[in-house]
Amino acid sequence: MDPLCLVGLKDNHLVPLAEPGHRLQAEAKQAFMAMQAAAALDGFQLMPASSFRSFERQLAIWNGKFDGTRPLLDAHSLPLNSQELSEAERVNAILRWSALPGTSRHHWGTDIDIYDPSLLPPGANLKLEPWEYEKEGYFYPLSQWLANNMARFDFYLPFAQPNGGVAVEPWHLSYRPLSAPCAAQLSPQLIAQVLKEQQIDGKTHILNQLDRIFVHYIKED
Repeated sequence: MDPLCLVGLKDNHLVPLAEPGHRLQAEAKQAFMAMQAAAALDGFQLMPASSFRSFERQLAIWNGKFDGTRPLLDAHSLPLNSQELSEAERVNAILRWSALPGTSRHHWGTDIDIYDPSLLPPGANLKLEPWEYEKEGYFYPLSQWLANNMARFDFYLPFAQPNGGVAVEPWHLSYRPLSAPCAAQLSPQLIAQVLKEQQIDGKTHILNQLDRIFVHYIKED
């Protein structure tokens, strides 16, 4: 993949989904549509909450969490006051729930966050927090369906298990045939080259700790 597409600075590798505002690579789109159709036969409305996300969008999320203008959560999904944390603590807290700009799997056009609006209770807002998809949560039936069916369409959950770094994300699906080569192509050297040219909060700390961040929060096992 073009390195600029890999880090979210170009988007010419994408095609639109049927749902307005969402894009994926063409092969991933076809696989997702096939999975949507199979889910519909079993009574589920499989819809995207987020698909492609540009570097600029990821940067706005990052800087907002760093400066306290966006919510920042701890490991238990409880709010943190970013201004009470050291720079290193802020970086680690953000990385638990949000990717470093340039490293988000959503840049690739291979990954998609999903939910079922028909399972969302009246008046409830989608939060994309693990409890919604776990037992007793709104979307637990959908999670069970995905566990039994997503592999047929070459999707998997890249953040299915806690690893001490990124939080579990039972809503985040990845189309393996395209995402695996992207993950292999990403490197600390490429990320550093991109971030040096950007206005990202915590830049000095991030660049100094990038090798550790890459292993702990970015590199797929």
